[in-house]
Amino acid sequence: MVDPLPSLSALRAFEATARHLSMTQAAHELHVTPGAVSLQIRDLEASLGVSLFERRTRQILLTAEGMDYFATLRTAFQLVREATASLTARRRGNALTLTCTAGFATHWLLPRLQRFEDTHPDIDVRISASHRMFDFERDGIDLAIRHGLGGYEGLISERLVDDELVPVCIPAIAAALGADPSPDQLAGYQLIHDVYRRDWQLWLAAAGATKVDASRGPIFSDGNGAFEAMKSGFGVALMRRSFLEKELAEGRLVAPFPLGLTSKLAYHLVYPGTALERPAVAAFRRWLLSEAKA
Repeated sequence: MVDPLPSLSALRAFEATARHLSMTQAAHELHVTPGAVSLQIRDLEASLGVSLFERRTRQILLTAEGMDYFATLRTAFQLVREATASLTARRRGNALTLTCTAGFATHWLLPRLQRFEDTHPDIDVRISASHRMFDFERDGIDLAIRHGLGGYEGLISERLVDDELVPVCIPAIAAALGADPSPDQLAGYQLIHDVYRRDWQLWLAAAGATKVDASRGPIFSDGNGAFEAMKSGFGVALMRRSFLEKELAEGRLVAPFPLGLTSKLAYHLVYPGTALERPAVAAFRRWLLSEAKA
């Protein structure tokens, strides 16, 4: 048997009063009288069998039990507020949820997102950074960006980012390599890998390197770890040019070798066929494809 909950009105009165530490302010927020708030809290205390407030002259304070109860209820009511805001925003058609990897979000999407927000200030974009696969309908996902070969059954898949992988390092390492380095000079540096460890092997073979052990170096579970290790000067990493265009342009990072590695793998925009019926989703898709093309 499920234990019965206290009156929702009483819980709202308590949560608002505890937040303001004022029945008058709570009453103003809830559009009732202070007397009604006081009565609801007394009924709540009676049903719980504990005192939630210590009442003093012109002041109320939470008791220890009240503080514990408020800590939990504050979180619960905040979750309700967020869920309600998300639901109403989606019904108005001006909110969308995108899922992508943390690396894509950090290095490609977020540096560009302000341009979309400047032209579509009424659209609320919510980003869920995750590697796991989602059920679009069940999880409330509108669009997904996934790294792979594309071709997801029952979904539309559009190739988004497929530029070259190039070795990237900090300026100090690039200076040590010299103005026109040989790929074999990488034998003296750590090769930083993400989960696609074979990329270095393919790049070194294409570059004609014969003295570099492609299997040497640490492996990171995602691109962000490899990027941070490279940025700290730990070694050289293979990264997509488009992910680092700002750092490369400003000279904070260097691509010392001109050769890039192309791959069948790419980032794809994935969505169900009905997703574009919502204007906000259609607008964001158009913007993503335009940014990728640029």
